[in-house]
Amino acid sequence: MANKPLRVLVVGCGNMGAAHSLAYQHLDEFTLCGLVARGESKAHLKAQLAADIPLFDDLQQAIKSTQADAVCIATWPDSHEALALTALAAGCHVFLEKPLATTVSGAKRVVATARLADKKLVVGYILRHHPVWQQFIELSHGLGKPLVMRMNLNQQSSGSAWHTHKMLMQSLSPVVDCGVHYLDVMCQMTQASPLSVSAIGARLSEDIAPEQFNYGQLQVRFSDGSVGWYEAGWGPMMSQTAFFVKDVIGPNGAVSIVAREAAGEGQSANVEAHTRTESLRIHHAKLDAQDEFAQQDEWVMASDEPDHFALCQLEQQFFARAIDDDSDLALHQQQAVESLAVVLAADRAVREQRTVFIKEML
Repeated sequence: MANKPLRVLVVGCGNMGAAHSLAYQHLDEFTLCGLVARGESKAHLKAQLAADIPLFDDLQQAIKSTQADAVCIATWPDSHEALALTALAAGCHVFLEKPLATTVSGAKRVVATARLADKKLVVGYILRHHPVWQQFIELSHGLGKPLVMRMNLNQQSSGSAWHTHKMLMQSLSPVVDCGVHYLDVMCQMTQASPLSVSAIGARLSEDIAPEQFNYGQLQVRFSDGSVGWYEAGWGPMMSQTAFFVKDVIGPNGAVSIVAREAAGEGQSANVEAHTRTESLRIHHAKLDAQDEFAQQDEWVMASDEPDHFALCQLEQQFFARAIDDDSDLALHQQQAVESLAVVLAADRAVREQRTVFIKEML
């Protein structure tokens, strides 16, 4: 740890801002020096944290007043780029919730600015810090090539969850907002470049803009021959059936996340359940002389699995180490740009009804 805690501002005081603020409160590596938001959410969060934390409406003012070392940005996606550039220009390290920006050019701009400023930029890909998701990815590397990756996260949302989804859809479609997590996983599994994306989408609600869609599915092709699909839907009309599929198949077998409780009835809009794994099922394709399976499936049970709060702590400890150790984050940032390019290509593929090549995006 550094000689003294890093002074950090949190911008955006909704669900993720609250989660990161709570993590900072519990970590010796940080001192939470201020909350920034335009509305009343910052006062509500201050009360929740039960601490005397300064409140600000403006990020530049907050940085100047607190002499912050770092800024955590957990606002709506369409503000990510501008806020990150403001923080970097003021000499702060940045933890930025996904996605990096709403355009590939914007994402590249943020990455380039961080490098020019010699400041650390970490993107909030929470699954990268989950030990069972890390094992899921590692096991995929033993399945041979090509890989077939199947993932989805459909959310049957109502009330405040549907309100949040409608707000998010003012910036991005579900395949973009949620998809970056799972495309990041696919890129780590294949360790190959994404080449092209096809996609379908549908507008299933009059509550969203005519040009927006709240259900989408993408199909991505990689340079090593691997393929993957990802599906995301938001809203009160979504089914609770088969909303949580996470598996990878190769010539040597398959690995699947089997989360019976997290994938159970009524859990699709539960943010806490989205990162849970519960168990991994490992299937071996090898046959014996009678063409029967030579080995039974194996099960790996996830004991002491980190919850959402613990994962936020792990993310922020990674951020602190990156600053203290002067870590090279070039690959981390490149993969964040690439995964964003894939889901934005999928969004374009839906709207233009064609296959989009990733080189068009990059």
